[in-house]
Amino acid sequence: MTNSGVRYYPFAIVCAVIMLSVLSCSAMEEPAVSAVPEGMELVWSDEFDVDGAPDESKWNYSTGGNGWGNGEAQRYTNTRDNSFIKNGILNLVAINDGGLWTSARLKTEYRAQWTYGYFEIRARVPDGVGTWPALWMLPVYNQYGTWPRSGEIDIMEHVGHDPDVIHTTIHTRAFNHAIGTQKGHHERIAGARKKFQVYAMEWDENYIQWYINGKPFYRYDNPALGTPEWPFDIPYYLIMNLAIGGSWGGQKGIDPKMKKAVFEVDYVRVYQKAP
Repeated sequence: MTNSGVRYYPFAIVCAVIMLSVLSCSAMEEPAVSAVPEGMELVWSDEFDVDGAPDESKWNYSTGGNGWGNGEAQRYTNTRDNSFIKNGILNLVAINDGGLWTSARLKTEYRAQWTYGYFEIRARVPDGVGTWPALWMLPVYNQYGTWPRSGEIDIMEHVGHDPDVIHTTIHTRAFNHAIGTQKGHHERIAGARKKFQVYAMEWDENYIQWYINGKPFYRYDNPALGTPEWPFDIPYYLIMNLAIGGSWGGQKGIDPKMKKAVFEVDYVRVYQKAP
C-alpha cells in the first residue's frame, strides 16, 4: 500500500484526546452569571418578550427636563421614540435633536415596591462620552427625610467618559457624594459596552451585597448605628434611566457627534425569601 502521509492512531489514544478536549472546553465555559440566594423565589419580573411599549402595569415614567438635580441635559419622555421593546430587549434611547436631548426614565413607583430581596438585571450600557445610564432604587416614602436621609441604592452606574467602569453605591445622610463620604465600589468590567452583563444586588436587614455576572462585587454591612447610616428598612422602588451630561456624566462634555445612545435591558427579576 502506498504511504499517503496519513498517520493512524490507536483507538484508545483518540478517545483520550477527545476526553481531554471536552474537559478543557468545560473548564473554559463561562461561570454561572446568576447568584440568586437559596431559599428565595421569584416575586416580580419583566422579560420584555412582547414588542411595543413597556408594560404600563409594571412601569411608570418620569418625564420633564429640569436637570434632575444633577444638571442633566436630557428631557425625559414617555414616547415610543425613547423607550420601546423589540426582539426581547427593552431599549432606552437618548436622541439628539439639534442639540436638544430626549431620553427615558422608567420606574416601578406606584406599580411595585419591595423591602429586601434579590434584584437581578441583565443589561448592556451604551458607548459615548456624555452618557450616564443607571439602575437604582429610591424609597417610596421619605420616611426619614428628603434625599439622602431616606437613602438611595445604586445597583449600577456607568459614565461614558470612563468606559467599561461600573459603579455601585449607597447614599445616606452620613454617607453621600454631596459631602464626599459615599460608600461604594467601582471596577472595570471588560466588554460592558459590547456585551450584556448581569447586575445584581442582594438586600436584607444586615447587609447589601452587589454582584456582577454572579461574582461578588461590593458589600455594605449594616453598622447598626441608626438611620443616618442605614435607612434601608423601608420600601423602595426600581428606576432604570439613561441620562445625558450632568455633573458626573458630563464631566468631559457630551460628544457633539453623538446623535443617539441606547441602553439595553434584557430582563428584570426580583426575588424574595419564600414564606
